[in-house]
Amino acid sequence: MPDRDTNSSMNSHDDTYKCSLGSDDFILVEEIVSGRKTSTVETVQGICFCVKQKVCRTVAMKNVRRRVPILNWLPCYSVQDGLGDIMSGVTVGLTVIPQSMAYAGLAGLPPQYGLYGSFLGTFIYTFVGSCKDVPMGPTAIVSLMTYSTLHGYGPEYATLLCFLTGVIQLAMGVCGLGIIIDFVSGPVSSGFTSAVALLIIASQIKDLIGVHGTGSSLWEMMCSLYRDIDTISYGDTVIGVGCIVFLLVLRVIAEVRIGPADPGQQSCVQKYTNKSFWLIGSIRNSIIVISCTVMSYMFISAQDESFTPPYKIIGTIPAGLPEFRLPQFTMQRNNETVGFFDIMSTMKSNVVVLPLIGLLENISICKAFANGKTVDATQELLAIGLCNIGNSFVQSFPGSGSFSRSAVNNASGVRTPLGGLYTSILVIVALLFLTPYFYYIPKTCLAAVIITAVVFMVEVRVVKPIYRSKKSDLIPGMFTFFACLFLPLEIGVLFGIGLNLTSILYHAARPKISIQEYKTRAGFKYLMLTPDRCLVFPSADYVRNLVTKHSLKRDMPVVIDCSHVYGADFTAAKVIEMLTKDFSDRGQALFFYNLKPSVVDVFRGVKPKELVFYYNKKELDRLLQKSTEQRHTMLQPLLQKK
Repeated sequence: MPDRDTNSSMNSHDDTYKCSLGSDDFILVEEIVSGRKTSTVETVQGICFCVKQKVCRTVAMKNVRRRVPILNWLPCYSVQDGLGDIMSGVTVGLTVIPQSMAYAGLAGLPPQYGLYGSFLGTFIYTFVGSCKDVPMGPTAIVSLMTYSTLHGYGPEYATLLCFLTGVIQLAMGVCGLGIIIDFVSGPVSSGFTSAVALLIIASQIKDLIGVHGTGSSLWEMMCSLYRDIDTISYGDTVIGVGCIVFLLVLRVIAEVRIGPADPGQQSCVQKYTNKSFWLIGSIRNSIIVISCTVMSYMFISAQDESFTPPYKIIGTIPAGLPEFRLPQFTMQRNNETVGFFDIMSTMKSNVVVLPLIGLLENISICKAFANGKTVDATQELLAIGLCNIGNSFVQSFPGSGSFSRSAVNNASGVRTPLGGLYTSILVIVALLFLTPYFYYIPKTCLAAVIITAVVFMVEVRVVKPIYRSKKSDLIPGMFTFFACLFLPLEIGVLFGIGLNLTSILYHAARPKISIQEYKTRAGFKYLMLTPDRCLVFPSADYVRNLVTKHSLKRDMPVVIDCSHVYGADFTAAKVIEMLTKDFSDRGQALFFYNLKPSVVDVFRGVKPKELVFYYNKKELDRLLQKSTEQRHTMLQPLLQKK
């Protein structure tokens, strides 16, 4: 082991390139501190210089390109890019129109609000989004969270929730809090997604069979369906089940391939047929909705004006684009004005949980289609925050990136985020010209679209790999799954994340310590204790108790190997002070090996009685010799008395 001077000289020759990333609280930092105190003027000048540097870095072109990604790819945009974006944008548009109306119903809102949330946010993401495959808009998970937040209060509350969601996401992005997503583990995410998928399916059964159901948890939904089972509509049930069967068949058709597996070896007919199969499967939602709408229109038109169809239909949808205006911050409820803070208290913790869920969903999509590239969570926070703020001005509810539409977008050959522009145009065309025909869409058809979209979100396939990898990771995943099913959704999410953080804190509070007895070349025995991580306040007392316990059990000098201790805090320093005092009082030697200079400074801040540390193993013989002599001197009077 080289000594300190050797390490210092080695470091002094390696100053050509320096890079520091992440938190520096627990890394080795060697500083030369002058004894002169810094004046107030110098402190103010230093602060001004730091602020100036921060502003310069913010407005630097490199940072602007990072925060406005369109500046990177637009200058080299080609005709091939345009053709790929048009094809994918139109395909996603044919998918998003029926899906968005269905997700609006899932959120407890009229279907037009799903369309309102599918054009402006998608257009904004074109400029600030970092992932080409993400089409912004309503999603199943966020729609269900919106439903559980609104408590049936109506579209004005949903629009305000969309604005607040965007503001929180934007503020988190500005503060660089994208790191929060790193604290949600894979098992917790899978448990949440699977539970939400089952909740969505349960919530859509009522529309599938034409009954009136309520409830936000699985138990409430099942009880409500059981009470209303006598009012089942056979017309809705037949149409809904038929739509599910056809959607699943079309999904299978999308995976059918004829000819050789290698596209380069396929004939033109085989390539055309395979692309046709894929296109039919990709726009299956539009095919089913259009088919049901046409048949419903023909059936109702052939009857008298007083005729009531044996199934529920969407009804009248306002034509045209929504009014562009600021969300309302006060509402009228039961002829009383409800203030902003009363509205916030009604929405409760969902105002904070929903933005995190939207970010989690969006980041998961970006990672799935990143192809090895890094994903900037902070940039995605800024992007979806701006999109939700924009959507709130056109009376939409919160949205995020959609897994199903992203898969269609990627498979369609999207080249840049500009594909979202063509999706937005198609949605605007639908709002301007097609809303009279939406009147005849059966509600059960939209329920079938949602069920077939989310049934594959139940992540059963991840259980076996988690079990094989680390069985204990199943605990937070299963806990999150059942908590989200039987408790309010936001409570289940918070419980899952809390359990995950508790696991992290437990490992931080209980470092692994190896304990071994050694003998030096000079014949001195000593006890070596080696903690495997930093000494911070959750673990300080635990380490002290272990050191005390084993030092009393073996009456010999103790060495604490601090090779893995890269940081410490005040609480740890106080514990070390008490530890050194205890050892000193009973005349037992305590040494610290390879203690980092930054940690030494923390320990010395509390002025411990005897802090003895060394860096060269050769020094240990000298220290042990000295401690043996001191102890012999202390015991000499006692031996003489005896």
